[in-house]
Amino acid sequence: MNMRGWIIVVAAGAAFGGCSRPPEEAAPPLAVLVRSMDKAQVAAGVQVYTGEVRARIETDLGFRIGGKILQRRADVGARVRAGEVLALLDPQDARLAAGAAAAAEAAAAADLALAEAEFKRASELRTRNFISDSALDTRRTALQAAQARLRQARAQAATALNQADYTRLLADADGVVTSVLAEPGQVVAAGQPVVRVAQPGEREVLIHVPENRVRGFAPGGAATVRPWMAADRSYAARVREVAPAADSATRTYALRVSVPGADDALPLGATAGVSFEAADQEGVLLPLPAVTRVGDRAQAWVVDAGDKARMVAVEVGGWREDGVLVRGGLPADARVVVAGVHRLVEGAPVRPVEEGAPVALDVER
Repeated sequence: MNMRGWIIVVAAGAAFGGCSRPPEEAAPPLAVLVRSMDKAQVAAGVQVYTGEVRARIETDLGFRIGGKILQRRADVGARVRAGEVLALLDPQDARLAAGAAAAAEAAAAADLALAEAEFKRASELRTRNFISDSALDTRRTALQAAQARLRQARAQAATALNQADYTRLLADADGVVTSVLAEPGQVVAAGQPVVRVAQPGEREVLIHVPENRVRGFAPGGAATVRPWMAADRSYAARVREVAPAADSATRTYALRVSVPGADDALPLGATAGVSFEAADQEGVLLPLPAVTRVGDRAQAWVVDAGDKARMVAVEVGGWREDGVLVRGGLPADARVVVAGVHRLVEGAPVRPVEEGAPVALDVER
């Protein structure tokens, strides 16, 4: 190779050497937010359920006869008194039936008067031996039948009058209308609910409990109620009723928790949380992201003495609205990762940042 060829080879090698990548720098350890066990909050096992505030006595009121609703006088939220008219049916058919029953009663009374007169004449004729005992018995039987028909007609007339009065839907107690289930112009059947009235007095919270936990509840059990609209308020409560059968749709059991001290901060229809404490289920309260489930086991990430991420199995006492109650499995000096667990790899080096440190906000972002 001549001198010119060597020059070309050397130049090409220098060009290719200049395009090579520089050696990559090692990535810094991943920063994670941790909570030391000595700073973790120790809490009792609490089961929290969300429910609706209801009146202890709620009644669905409906007409005792069928017909077309002519007028509804009560709206949702209206306060009603016992005996107040809530709705009216078209009374035309009921009035006609009452008139027919009254006419039938008058006819039965006339038949009875005739039967009494004939029996009286037959009795006088029998005294003179002008008729036989059999003829007198016939008149007596006719009189008794007329008396029975009159009693029947009177009972039917009274029933027809009651039916006419049933065209008015009356409140059976003082209360507030919580729901309207029918409107004017609608044809309803006998007993079909038209309005729902909640009686004043003691209030309760209706919650639903899964079937695997219902055995832990019994009437008289203590509870605490906190309304969502006033989270700083709490009310002492007691379990009043536990449903003996599960709901066919949700497969949960309904519980009614009585709140004797309820006030305006716990209005009807409001949402409230009901918590039940279990003294035998104490543990460490951690944020919800700190515990993950792998298969059928609950696990948490901890940072060991060499600042490496390790996954450990933990025993969960309960999943709560304010976190996870961990009953066991965490070392006494563990630093539990509470944020960024989805980016961790077993044995990877990390840079732990304790909660409350000045850079904690940056780590969370």
